[in-house]
Formats: sequence, C-alpha cells, structure tokens
Amino acid sequence: MKLVSPGEAAANTNDIPAEAGEEFVRIGEMAKKYGVTLRTLRFYEDKGLLNPHRDGSTRLYTRRDKARLKLILLGRKVGFSLRDVKQMMDLYDPTGTNTKQLRLALDKSEKQLARLQKQRALIDDAINELSTSMTAVRQMLVERTAAPQASAAG
Repeated sequence: MKLVSPGEAAANTNDIPAEAGEEFVRIGEMAKKYGVTLRTLRFYEDKGLLNPHRDGSTRLYTRRDKARLKLILLGRKVGFSLRDVKQMMDLYDPTGTNTKQLRLALDKSEKQLARLQKQRALIDDAINELSTSMTAVRQMLVERTAAPQASAAG
C-alpha cells in the first residue's frame, strides 16, 4: 500500500479550491469548445466521468476535466462504451507508473480494433454488393431507354 501525503490526497480531489492561477471554464464554454451539449456534460458528470467544481449551481471545469473530456470523446469516437472509458480513466494515478491502466487500455484497444476491422470488412462487402447492383440497374435503364428510341426510328 502506498502512503500519500495529505497534500497529495487533496490535490487529487475536486473538493478543495484549485491551485492558484488555475483557470476555470463554465459549462457553456466547455460545451462550445468541445462540440457537445450542456446535457452531455451533465450526463458525463452524473456517470462520474467528470467532476467539475461548483460555485453555487455553476459548474466550473478545470484543466483535468478538459483532459478527461478529450479522452471521453476519443473513446466514444473509436467505439468504446462509457463504462470502458471510465474504467480506463479511473485507473489513472498521477503518482504512479500507471502500468495497469496502460495494459487495460491496450487490451481494450486491441479488442476494439479487431471489432472495427471486422465491421470494415462487412461494410466493404456491402459497398461492393451495392455497387454491383447499381451497375446492373444502370445497364437495364440503358437497355430499356434505348429500345423505345430504336423502334420509334423504325
């Protein structure tokens, strides 16, 4: 078990005032900057993915929250569930080597890459099928529109 000083423990929570000079961003600015809705940010907070400071009812996001949101959005973009994203982020230890977190991220990433490659193969097959069908339909249209013109000329 690793002993952590009270100062380090406090630095890892959002229950204390931020470091002097730390910049806060309000929810509207955060949403606009990252192209998400206010509802999305509140949802991520409800799920424990973000933990903004509070000034009354105003949510104030820190640099840590911004970094976490970037990871959430990246995870969602590549197809991870929010549960997977949270599991990987929650293993982060600013004072440790984070080898457990890195191993988990690599394992989940390898599995997700295999799923995406399988989906790509299925999509490629569907595109080929559709292209072949479209070529056949075009040919039928050419044949059917050319035939009436030929009989009208005769």
